[in-house]
Amino acid sequence: MKEAKEYAAGGVVGRSGKVLLVKVTNLQGEVVWTFPKGHLEKGETWLKAALREVEEETGWKCRNAGALANVTYRFARNGRPVFKRVRWYRMEPVERSGKPDAVEIMKTKWVEARGAARLLSYPSDLKLIARYTARPAAFAGSHSSSHA
Repeated sequence: MKEAKEYAAGGVVGRSGKVLLVKVTNLQGEVVWTFPKGHLEKGETWLKAALREVEEETGWKCRNAGALANVTYRFARNGRPVFKRVRWYRMEPVERSGKPDAVEIMKTKWVEARGAARLLSYPSDLKLIARYTARPAAFAGSHSSSHA
């Protein structure tokens, strides 16, 4: 079976030493805490997709505070192999713009950045928060990871 390719963008939203997490149900039906992200729409740039997805999933309009990481991973959806590339950005909240998407997002939560790893489930998210907390002001880089 041919591997599908997917492209997504998201943000690690931070303020006052805290980051914003979203609680979702993953493909295996497990409830997990993660960072907001989503697919690029046709003709959309990586950054525009990241800003739009973060706002839709958290209810926060944000500004870009710099590139954070490019992550790739593989998983299966309905038995089909998928290769996914995600571009992550540092973000700062500008204003509350509404409520999170109630269909996708169960809850949002501000947590201490240095303690976020205790809630995060995915290896790629653990690497992402480690990068974020290592250099909270500005850091750009990339890594690959396995993600279920």
